[in-house]
Amino acid sequence: MARKRYTAEQIIGYLRQAEVLLGQGQNMADVLRALDVTGNTYYRWRKEYGGLGLDQARRLKELEQENARLKRAVANLTLDNLILKEVSTGKF
Repeated sequence: MARKRYTAEQIIGYLRQAEVLLGQGQNMADVLRALDVTGNTYYRWRKEYGGLGLDQARRLKELEQENARLKRAVANLTLDNLILKEVSTGKF
């Protein structure tokens, strides 16, 4: 079965909906059934996005993408540096 991909905005919406349903007195099983997610997914989402607003979630996503880009840049520069060191020592 194909896995659904949810955006940060959708996840935050689901978490808010779950809070409303729990506040109305529904039990957790009914809330999870209404959201159509598993308990593991709900608790993982709550851990990652629990206290975030929509703007904070967008900023988090941007920072994660920038971090990945910078890690790739560092890896490429490190590889270039190692190649230059190897060439300068004459061991090729």
